[in-house]
Amino acid sequence: MNEKSRRSTGIPFPLLVGLAALGVPRVIGHDLSLVSPLVNGLLVFLPLAIWVAYVLWKRVPNPFVSLFVVGLFYGILLGITHQILWTEAFAGVPPRLGGNLGEALSPAGEAVVLRIFAFGSNLFTGALMGAGTGAAAWLLVKAVPAFRHR
Repeated sequence: MNEKSRRSTGIPFPLLVGLAALGVPRVIGHDLSLVSPLVNGLLVFLPLAIWVAYVLWKRVPNPFVSLFVVGLFYGILLGITHQILWTEAFAGVPPRLGGNLGEALSPAGEAVVLRIFAFGSNLFTGALMGAGTGAAAWLLVKAVPAFRHR
């Protein structure tokens, strides 16, 4: 898997996951209310800046694809971390379905539905973050010849 990921993204598999894992401290800090808004903001944007800096520094062949994959891994880690911290994040009072779906399912059924949709939302968020940073890096590569793959 490592050689295949290196060929398709220009980044070894463990490093793809490692770059994605840079975002996990923000998830923990946010879910457990451990950080101020300023620190939370730094924990949001610093990993993204590191992602872009890495692909520019290493001159990966396709920064968009590379960072999109990093974003997908980030979404998976985000989803897993949110699931683990679910009870603590909601202070023991998990969200409930409302409207026409309110009380249509058992509490356990609601929890399953909400957790599945939350995980899907995390994957989507990770994919968007990867695509956004990948597009920014791609534009920088196009604009600055020194960042181009050799």
